[in-house]
Amino acid sequence: MNKDMLAIFEYLEREKGVKREIVVSAIEEALMVAARKGQQGMNNVTVSIDRKSGELSCVAEKEIVEEVAYPDEEISLEEARLLDPNSQVGDWIDIDVNPEQFGRIAAQVARQLISQKLKGAERDVIYEEYRHRTGELISGAVRRVTKGHTLIVDLGKVEGILPGRFYPKTEKYHIGEKVLALLYEVQDTENGGAEVILSRSHPEFISALFAQEVPEISDGAVVINKIVRDPGFRTKMAVSSTDPKIDAVGACVGVRGTRVKNVIREVNNEKIDVLPYSDDPFVLLKNALSPIDIKKAEFDEENDLITLVTADEDYPAVLGKKGNNVRLTSELVGVKVEIHKMSEHQKELTLERKQLAFSEDEALDQPISKIESINQLIIDNIVAAGFDTPRKLLKTTPSELASLADISIQMADDLLELIRKQFAKQKQENLGE
Repeated sequence: MNKDMLAIFEYLEREKGVKREIVVSAIEEALMVAARKGQQGMNNVTVSIDRKSGELSCVAEKEIVEEVAYPDEEISLEEARLLDPNSQVGDWIDIDVNPEQFGRIAAQVARQLISQKLKGAERDVIYEEYRHRTGELISGAVRRVTKGHTLIVDLGKVEGILPGRFYPKTEKYHIGEKVLALLYEVQDTENGGAEVILSRSHPEFISALFAQEVPEISDGAVVINKIVRDPGFRTKMAVSSTDPKIDAVGACVGVRGTRVKNVIREVNNEKIDVLPYSDDPFVLLKNALSPIDIKKAEFDEENDLITLVTADEDYPAVLGKKGNNVRLTSELVGVKVEIHKMSEHQKELTLERKQLAFSEDEALDQPISKIESINQLIIDNIVAAGFDTPRKLLKTTPSELASLADISIQMADDLLELIRKQFAKQKQENLGE
């Protein structure tokens, strides 16, 4: 019994981090409760365990009386003198008790109490050791895979839980395989214990990996301002520098991309975009989509929407796989972003211009004398080419106007768009009245 007890103490100290004193106190308290609930109902019982030898001592204190009325609290003088010849009526005597006498029900009570106490002690150990490490990287070996693809990871003294929803669907693990993860949180369980929850899908996992690879982040010289992620596919991370001498993006990428490559390797070739941070949403948007050229950008403040127009050949790259690039860009900027192809955009504008051209607005037939923000010489060329009213301009195309008025396609497009916006606004105001 003593060897078994010592083995339990050593195992719990070594493997679970539970101090021997806590284990011993739990067993002593459980046995005393069991004694009271046992068949003999012993109330005045003291249980003690030697911390070094593991020897168990269970003693019941009883009063010596002439005639026993309460067997669980009293002992006759005759029986007492068999234990101590000097016993007298009214004295108290200690009687050794074998815990096996407590009975089956008492033993069950003892086991439950000991289990509860040890779970509570383990939870305290977990909290003490891991609660202040939230956000750190931690590694272990996969011990087993449970329902829902949840991984039970051996972290040493405790087991961590990596739920299936907390790591990318593109990743597969086998028993014994090493896994690196973010210590996401420590949470209580329903049975009174505690669990260490891990994550590989949280954006902060990427942040922690970069902090490990980039000393400038740990030093505070480089700051990760915003990070968004589609686990297993793409991450966008906006960074800035507190030191003007340090290039934040360059520090994260590393010489010949060594630093970012190490992070990409850990997340199984997930695409990672590192870009300069800006408080200006349009600048941040441009940085997030670089090097793709954005042809047009409009911000609808009322609907909190940015509409972008890009060249047809750039559209797939801007959109990204299953739309993840534009979705992550939207999350990064904090505004909904819509992407349109230039060809589709031009068709829509041409249709709008034609609809305006056939409206009954008499202002469309007024001679063009000047157009705000357009050089008078260009206006003279337009009028000379026969486009002397807004209606005539709205009926033509950018290429036709450019050819006849001897101006660039871009200038013709800007001019037609200016006329469209001006009369579309007037039409909207008239409808409002």
